[in-house]
Amino acid sequence: MKKDILSYSLEELVTETEQLGEKSFRAKQIYEWLHTKKVHSFDQMSNISSALRTKLDEYYCINSIKIVRKLESTIDNTVKYLYGLSDGNHIESVLMEYKHGNSLCISTQVGCKMGCRFCASTIAGYKRDLLPSEMLLQVYMAEEDSGRHIDSIVLMGIGEPLDNFDNVVKFLQIISFETGKNLSLRHVSLSTCGLVPKIYELAEYRFGLTLSVSLHACNDKKRSEIMPVNDRYHIDELMKACRDYINKTGRRISFEYAVIKGVNDTRSDADGLIRLLKGMNCHLNLIPVNEIKERDYKADRAALRTFADALEKGGLNVTVRRTLGADIDAACGQLRREYEF
Repeated sequence: MKKDILSYSLEELVTETEQLGEKSFRAKQIYEWLHTKKVHSFDQMSNISSALRTKLDEYYCINSIKIVRKLESTIDNTVKYLYGLSDGNHIESVLMEYKHGNSLCISTQVGCKMGCRFCASTIAGYKRDLLPSEMLLQVYMAEEDSGRHIDSIVLMGIGEPLDNFDNVVKFLQIISFETGKNLSLRHVSLSTCGLVPKIYELAEYRFGLTLSVSLHACNDKKRSEIMPVNDRYHIDELMKACRDYINKTGRRISFEYAVIKGVNDTRSDADGLIRLLKGMNCHLNLIPVNEIKERDYKADRAALRTFADALEKGGLNVTVRRTLGADIDAACGQLRREYEF
């Protein structure tokens, strides 16, 4: 089986080219062709000898994904992509336009095994982890197709990024490398449902990215009903890991909170969140829950505003997320599920 050359760091590529009997500077040339010029075949690498191109083609492949379906919002220029992978699986990305630039929400797994009750991604089931190349290609393909420059990336699509830890770390290292996309990781947000051991591990890298923690409840009983991961890692364990992350990285944490009518939007819930988060270097991002046919969870904009007001009066830094791509069901997981099932 050919090796996935697009998933190699430059350091790894140096080792590979030396094993082929080539000088190490060839690795940088190849890397630039892959991640700056974004070629699709070795034949396009014009400053490399035909003999080396033949060797590369013999032992390596340049991974690819294809756009299977694209939905474009007529409201706010949001674009939702359904990508087909080389093994027949499908993933999604969402390109969103903000005043500060274009942001791409990418997937990190084919499906998800975390089982969060409000999420469409988990309903379709988990298939496998994505390779670094398959995460990179979501960015490269979106830029190529849309003609827009991707200014920031959100790892909040299909999958749990910290459940695919090694591949996600490799993706972050490649996407931020100076010879390539060269994206500052301060423009990257990584969302997790709360895999506590991996939060500690991520903190050690000191990437400078924003950690977004899916909270969705202020106590263990309610959170376990919404998010099964809470049975493994209770809220007090999660908060301890978050404080460690803040202390080690100096970065503020963003807590994500899908507001569900009659479930987690009461005055008691607001008071519980204030007690839990007050004094922490964090931001609370309130999200109207995405309504999906398999669940009876509903959003209530008026109740959400009342909820937000109570939290702000309690001293929390709160934002109500603006809904983008409402006319194309831009929340991740829905397009894949409809296409495959």
